[in-house]
Amino acid sequence: MSIKKASCHCRAVELSIDLAGGFRDIRRCNCSLCKRKGAIMGSVPLSAVTVTRGEENLGMYQWNTQVAKHYFCKICGIYTHHQRRSNPDEYGFNLGCVEGVDPFDFEPVAVGDGASR
Repeated sequence: MSIKKASCHCRAVELSIDLAGGFRDIRRCNCSLCKRKGAIMGSVPLSAVTVTRGEENLGMYQWNTQVAKHYFCKICGIYTHHQRRSNPDEYGFNLGCVEGVDPFDFEPVAVGDGASR
């Protein structure tokens, strides 16, 4: 089954992620925000992520170029996904939010150079 359920820590926000292409482009990012949140992220097309519960509980943060959209739960603060600045047609999603997935199973993880873009 390629559809995976993901949620924030308090489960106020739930996502459905279509991983038909499998887990791909697993990485961390060294931009000023991502290095602070420390998440290991996967990539999917925008059409592969659906908020199935709690859209009203999602906060969104933008800065600098205002292209990337970083989403987080307004209740527990967990980053769930973001629309990428490097490819606005993709979402990066937090592997730690995907049910049954241990993000540390993907170590070592490549680091994308978001700080230089």
